[in-house]
Amino acid sequence: MDSKKYFIGIVVPEPVFEKVEGIKQQLFEKHGLKGALRSPAHITLHRPFEWKEDKEEALIHKLRNFSFVKKFEIQLQNFDFFEPKVIFVDVLPNNGLLELHDSLKNFAKKELKLFNEVEDIRGFHPHVTVALRDLKKPKFYTLKKEFEAKTFSETFSFSDISLLKLEKKWQVRVKFPI
Repeated sequence: MDSKKYFIGIVVPEPVFEKVEGIKQQLFEKHGLKGALRSPAHITLHRPFEWKEDKEEALIHKLRNFSFVKKFEIQLQNFDFFEPKVIFVDVLPNNGLLELHDSLKNFAKKELKLFNEVEDIRGFHPHVTVALRDLKKPKFYTLKKEFEAKTFSETFSFSDISLLKLEKKWQVRVKFPI
């Protein structure tokens, strides 16, 4: 059986979800940027990984055993950039989120034999992407100026993590409440 791509993240809840998706939709309508529309507004906790689709239920079962009981708020504040291709809503520093990430990373290594190798280079930088991949350099710098002048401020409570699966687009496969 074939492998599919999955990742683990926090899908931004309503009504904040709708606001972030609205920004992504505007970028599509005005500039033809559709890369960020391939996934729901989210904060990645474990980057995409391959998993055999016929072992998906085992993955879900193991993830149900992950426990994290601390409640915390997540604050989204303005925009930032990974030059020269990514525009995102910034997530303010948050000890609860860092603890969740570390806990999940350790769980994934031990229980799922998954490693987050990119983080060894860049570290964990929580964010909610609004433009990526199909954003070319000249357009990036134009939009960067525009987004530096914009404000965005929203807060939501952390309540679950999601396993997302790539079909034609990334879709929530299962939500795991805390």
